[in-house]
Amino acid sequence: MNRLYLLRHARAGWAMPGVRDFDRALDDVGVADAQATGAAMAAAGYVPDLTLCSNARRARETLEGVVGHTDVGRVLFFDQLYTEDATGYLALIRDHGGFGSLLVIGHNPMMEDLAMAIAGDGEPEAREALANGFPTCGLAVIRFEHSLDGAEPGAGHLEAFLTPVS
Repeated sequence: MNRLYLLRHARAGWAMPGVRDFDRALDDVGVADAQATGAAMAAAGYVPDLTLCSNARRARETLEGVVGHTDVGRVLFFDQLYTEDATGYLALIRDHGGFGSLLVIGHNPMMEDLAMAIAGDGEPEAREALANGFPTCGLAVIRFEHSLDGAEPGAGHLEAFLTPVS
């Protein structure tokens, strides 16, 4: 059994004049949320074998907060996780799915679109929470019976959907 962890970056401040959206940093709430998510992942035993992370600053800073509390395996950074749609995210997951369980740190609406598409069923509370949107630092935990290199829409089971308390 393999798990796909979809983590939307934590809350970032608004871009200052002359600062690209790509370079927006986490605000104080975002830093705390990323750390709390890392602690929650550790407590639940959610440990990926490989992490795919957007190169955007807010995603990299989210990773830093998570890493302070749990293991995330090997980390690879991709500009595509900033620019691609949910179909592009799924292609990256398939390309790296032979490594076992994956953590993907990216952006909305791609995270929400992907989670809704690949979770064919799931725990009622998790499905209800996801149906209400994918907040910053939200974490969808989707279980697959087979390797993620063959992940297909509707093939996953949404085990949990964690959201920050702030």
